[in-house]
Amino acid sequence: MKKIIIIGASSGMGMRVAMDFARMGWRVGVAARRLDRLQEIKAQFPDRVEAMAIDVAAPDAARRFESLIELIDGMDVLLYAAGTGWRNPSLDPAVEARTIDVNVRGFTAIVTSACRYFARTANRTPGQIAVITSVAGARGLGISPAYSASKRYQWNYLDAIDQLAHASRINVDITDIRPGFVDTALLADDPRKDSLPMLMSIDYAAPLIEKAVLRRRRVAYIDSRCAVMTALMRAV
Repeated sequence: MKKIIIIGASSGMGMRVAMDFARMGWRVGVAARRLDRLQEIKAQFPDRVEAMAIDVAAPDAARRFESLIELIDGMDVLLYAAGTGWRNPSLDPAVEARTIDVNVRGFTAIVTSACRYFARTANRTPGQIAVITSVAGARGLGISPAYSASKRYQWNYLDAIDQLAHASRINVDITDIRPGFVDTALLADDPRKDSLPMLMSIDYAAPLIEKAVLRRRRVAYIDSRCAVMTALMRAV
């Protein structure tokens, strides 16, 4: 049985993808700050899902992540779906700091821990580190400075990890999944949500994200319109 750990599975895209992988017959480890929401997933798939409360911004995040790997007896795929931030044109320091804590520090702690795990274990069957980043990484956005900068950080960090894995002969594939605007809780309080370009539903985006993971794509835009939008953003 294949095993996947999904960080950020308590709502939105992470929760939907976790349930879909459980339906596919995978062993699924789910993690997020809100354990009660994770227990909802486990209740539906008690024999396939294990849950653990992990705040990626906390000092013990990597240790708890490693405990979750032990709980499901190994890991074939990590999907990092945790993320925060969006509009902050007023530059509220608390919003910027939380965005950096989750999207930079937390992301780095989990990804490096996963890379070290695969360096020890993925000798014959390759491991996989997949991260849901964003097309916002294409350039700095004035309405969301820390968010767009953190997504560019994730793009570059995954590039570096991919290079390091090849140079160090670590048998791991890196997948950078770049969606556009998806109608999740992250946008729930945005008064301009309905005017966002190419807004996707979870039902539309989730199968494309899962396909990117299963096909072990290096970079996957969700969907082709976002690839075009990113190219235009980088050209402006």
